[in-house]
Amino acid sequence: MHIVDEVPELDDVTDLTMVLVLDGFLDAGNAAARAAQHLVDLSDAPTPGGKVVATFDVDSFHDYRARRPAVSFVRDHYEQYDAPRLVARLLRDTGGTPYLLLHGPEPDNRWEAFARAVREVVERLGVTRVVAMGSVPMAVPHTRPIAITHHANDHAEPVGQSPWRGELRVPSSAQALLEIRLGEWGHPALGFVAHIPHYLAQLDYPQASAALLEQVERGGRLTIDLSGLRAEAEDREVEITRYLAANEEVAEVVAALERQYDAFERSEESGSNLLAEDQPLPSGEELGQQFEQFLAALDDDPKSGTDSGTDDDGEG
Repeated sequence: MHIVDEVPELDDVTDLTMVLVLDGFLDAGNAAARAAQHLVDLSDAPTPGGKVVATFDVDSFHDYRARRPAVSFVRDHYEQYDAPRLVARLLRDTGGTPYLLLHGPEPDNRWEAFARAVREVVERLGVTRVVAMGSVPMAVPHTRPIAITHHANDHAEPVGQSPWRGELRVPSSAQALLEIRLGEWGHPALGFVAHIPHYLAQLDYPQASAALLEQVERGGRLTIDLSGLRAEAEDREVEITRYLAANEEVAEVVAALERQYDAFERSEESGSNLLAEDQPLPSGEELGQQFEQFLAALDDDPKSGTDSGTDDDGEG
């Protein structure tokens, strides 16, 4: 890992947030990655995209055969290799407050080494809290408010109340391990995970990106312009509504999820009740494929005037 030795912009900063987004495992609906790209896009000055203050040796963490970067083949040669990058950027929020954004692909290996490298960034640059974003597919309808799971280590101030009760054993991630290790080292770390409708998990879901950044504003003490994301979310909502109006079978599935969701909301219990019981419904992958086909068709319809996706070609 290489860290920029001189960051004079932080000399007088006593309260510094670092936002953490690792693409891959915890990113249903591309929600966290799109949120990170939104933060980069907002930072036009003084350095477009923000100043890179720390870089990580991706070759030490990335499994290229499992996640092969894209490259263009143009007639008779290769070009435009999309090299994975894992970097920390110095950005400023709407009010001019500086903060860091650490984003890129989740390490495939050497998680402990990655955690130690992040610790060095935190301690050398004076980070006072790390705020992570993520998203997971859930059997919930898109017509209900996006639920957020809050989590934090012992040194972080809690934000919101967790909907879970008891203990859940789930697959780990580099972000989860990092939160644990930072707590052991005495550094506050917290995070937010958005619950994405499972049938939209393979699509860009900017509504969830905006919901995550609303939580980052609270947990990270930042001010973020979300108007662009909210406009994207409205466009996506129109596309989904149009699809449901033309596909009665899928609309019935969403209605069933609404009834299930509302029943759970009325229940005094939460915890496992947030997870759908087995139902004779199409899988999220099947519904997602149908939505993808619908949204892809919009690109071929000159009358639609919409774009089926967003530009997520940010570095990472």
